[in-house]
Amino acid sequence: MRERRTADSSSSAADPSEGMGTLRLKREVGLISAVSLIAGTMIGSGIFMSPQWVLYHMGSPAGSLIIWAACGLLVMFGALSYAELGTIIKESGGDYIYILRNFGSLPAFLFAYTSVIVVRPASVAGISLSFAEYAVAPFYQGCSTPQVVVKCTAASCILLLTIINCLNVRLATAIMNIFTAAKLLVLLVIVIGGVVLLINGHTQSFQDAFQNTTAGIGPVGVAFYQGLWSYDGWNNLNFVTEELRKPEVNLPRAMMIAIPLVTCLYLLVNVSYFAALTPAELLSSGAVAISWGNKVLGSWVWVISLSVALSSFGSANGTFFSGGRVCYIASREGHMPDILSMAHVRCLTPSPALIFTSAMALIMIIPGNFSSIVNFFSFTAWLFYGTTIAGLLYLKIKKPELPRSYKVPIIIPIIVLITSVYLVLAPIIDQPQIEFLYVILFILSGTIVYFPLVHYKRHPQFIQRVTLHLQLLLEVAPTAKNMN
Repeated sequence: MRERRTADSSSSAADPSEGMGTLRLKREVGLISAVSLIAGTMIGSGIFMSPQWVLYHMGSPAGSLIIWAACGLLVMFGALSYAELGTIIKESGGDYIYILRNFGSLPAFLFAYTSVIVVRPASVAGISLSFAEYAVAPFYQGCSTPQVVVKCTAASCILLLTIINCLNVRLATAIMNIFTAAKLLVLLVIVIGGVVLLINGHTQSFQDAFQNTTAGIGPVGVAFYQGLWSYDGWNNLNFVTEELRKPEVNLPRAMMIAIPLVTCLYLLVNVSYFAALTPAELLSSGAVAISWGNKVLGSWVWVISLSVALSSFGSANGTFFSGGRVCYIASREGHMPDILSMAHVRCLTPSPALIFTSAMALIMIIPGNFSSIVNFFSFTAWLFYGTTIAGLLYLKIKKPELPRSYKVPIIIPIIVLITSVYLVLAPIIDQPQIEFLYVILFILSGTIVYFPLVHYKRHPQFIQRVTLHLQLLLEVAPTAKNMN
C-alpha cells in the first residue's frame, strides 16, 4: 500500500523545488540556520534553572563549574562523533536512522517508540513549562503563580509552535535565527555584569571554592544530568540532514562553531551567578537568573524575566522542529502509521508528525514537573546516545572503507560511550529508584507493539480508511528521501 500510494503521488504532488518528481522536503537550512538550530536549542531554560541543581548535587562552586566544563567537553566529543555518522549516513532522523542502519529494525523501533511517545514530547513540555513560568511571573509578583495559569500558557506556546512549524520551514528557521541572536545578547549582558562584579571585588564565592565538594558516583551522575539538560540539542542538526544544504560540509562545521561558543558562555554565566550570589542564595533561589537580576539590575530585572521566557520559546521551537522529524522518519521507514510520514502538498512540511508531537507534548504538561522531566529525559537520552555511538565504533572497525568527508579519532567515541554507560548506571547503582525500572519496562514494552504491528504487519482494517480521510483533511501526501 505504501509503495502504490508513493508512486501515485509522484505525478500529483510534486516538489516545486524539483519541478517534477515525488514530494520532498526542501533543503532550506544553511550554515547560519544550522548554527542557530544547535545553539538556539541548547540555550533554553536550562542555563537559567539548572545551576542551582548542579550546585546542590556537587556541594561547591568549583565542583559545579567543573561539571559545566565537563558537560561541554562531553557534548563536543559526542557532536564530533555524530558529525562523522552524519557524513556516512546522509539521512534525516538522527539517532533513529543510525541505530536502524547499524543494529536493525527492533532497536530502532524501541528508540522511536520511546522518543516519539515520551522523550521528545517531554523535552518540548519541559521547555514550554519553563517559558510559561517566566512569562507569567511579572503578573504575580509577591505570590506564587497558579499552576493552571502556567500550564495553560505552556499549552499556548506548544500550539503556536505547531502552527509556525506547519506553515513553513523557512519561517521556523528565521524565528530560530532571531531568537538565537537575542539569547546570545542576554547571556552577554549576564557575563558583562559578572565581570563588573568581579572587578569590584565580589569574589566571596570563590574563596575555598572546593569546600564541601561531593565525590560520590551517584550525585556526580545526577549533577551531570542537570548540566547536560542545558546542553540538550547538540545533536539536533542530525535529525534534519536531508533539509541541510551541503551536509557533508555544514554538519561538522556548524557543530564546531555552536558548541564551543555555548560552552564558553555557560561557564562565564555561571561565574557571573557566583559573583552576584552566595552558594546559599543560589540554592534557595527559585529562578537563578531572576535572583541575579534583582542583585545586579535592580528595577530592570523584568528584562531578564522577559529574556528567559523568549529564550525558552526559541529553544522549544528548535526542539519541536527536530522532534517532529523523528516521528516523520520513523513513519517513512514503516515503524509508525503511514500518515505521519506525509508532508503538506503546498507548505512542504511534515505537518502530521508535528501535530502528533504537539498532542503528546500537551499531554505531558498536565502532570509536568521540571526536575522529574529532566531526570527521565536524561536517563533515556544517554541510554540511546550510547547505543548510537556504539554504532559509529562498529562502522569504524568493521566498515572503514565507507566514504566519509569527516573522521573523528576513535578515542573520542570510546570516551563518549564509556561516559554514557556511567551516566546510565551510576544513579541506579548509587541510589536505586523504582522510576528507573519503570523507564526500562516502558522501553521494553515497545516489543509488545513491534512484533504484531511492525514485524508481522498485522494492521487493523480501519487504519487504511482513517489514513485516507486524514490525507484529505490535512492535504498531505507521501514523500521520498531527499538524498540529492
